[in-house]
Amino acid sequence: MMLADGNGDFARKLGLEFDLAQAGMGTRSKRYSMIVDDGVVKSLNVEDKPGVNVSGAETVLSQL
Repeated sequence: MMLADGNGDFARKLGLEFDLAQAGMGTRSKRYSMIVDDGVVKSLNVEDKPGVNVSGAETVLSQL
C-alpha cells in the first residue's frame, strides 16, 4: 500500500521534513521509502543527497 502525506504531518512526526521556503517551495518531506509490517517499521531508507540512491524500488524489493 502506498499512502500520501498531503499536510506533511507524518513526515514532521518522523523528523523527515526540511524547509525550502527560501526557494519558494515551503516545508517539504525528505525523499524516503519505508517498509512497515503489521505497524512495525522494518526498514527506513532516507536519501541524504539529491536523486534516488537508497529509496528506490530496487532497494525496497531487495528488502522484502
